[in-house]
Amino acid sequence: MKKSVRKVIYRNLANIVSILGVLPLCLLFLENGWQYLVPLLVYNNIMDDLDGILAAKLQIRSEFGAILDNVCDAFTHTLFIMLIAMHYADIENSLNIVSLAVGLSGLAAATALLLRVVTRLSPKLATGTGSATNELMRHLFFVLLLADYYAFNPRTILIVIFTLHTASMLVPFQMPYQIRSLATSATTVTLVNIALLIAWLLPLTLPVIAGCFAGAYLYSFLVGGLKWRASLT
Repeated sequence: MKKSVRKVIYRNLANIVSILGVLPLCLLFLENGWQYLVPLLVYNNIMDDLDGILAAKLQIRSEFGAILDNVCDAFTHTLFIMLIAMHYADIENSLNIVSLAVGLSGLAAATALLLRVVTRLSPKLATGTGSATNELMRHLFFVLLLADYYAFNPRTILIVIFTLHTASMLVPFQMPYQIRSLATSATTVTLVNIALLIAWLLPLTLPVIAGCFAGAYLYSFLVGGLKWRASLT
């Protein structure tokens, strides 16, 4: 009996990690939940990468695990987007064009994210094109840190990021030069997460690390788009 229980736990370690990556997000619903946003972004990113590493290293990949991972991403990433968008959109002054744009661009990004996740639920629909939803989470993480460290309102930057990712998550071409896309081994994935922790804990490194992620994303978007356009002609 004990051996069978251990076997079930072993086979579902990656799934357990996926679920554990979601559960602490209940802190965001507390009255002072905003203060936990950045730590939860870091935590969720680590757990989301960890479940994939475990599934590969322990050879316990499964169709159910892949679906569960995508469902967890859909819930957590949509929650992060809407929380950030609503926080910086001035609800009481909805006629303000910038506030309205933050809310609408956030809603568009959340919609694009859900559409991308739905297509990844079926291997027949998954295309391997566009940017990963995690990429948007990392960019939001950097913006929140920069806004806090340099004391500015990030609404305009958020509009740009939401709009870019709304497009990049759904584009019909690959974006292979993003830092996370290039991190294909457990070691490089770990280094990516260490970079996020360094950016969070050592603010002096933040502009450089954020610039590397943003630059790689924009370069990948541009080059991927040009190659795709050239293939059509």
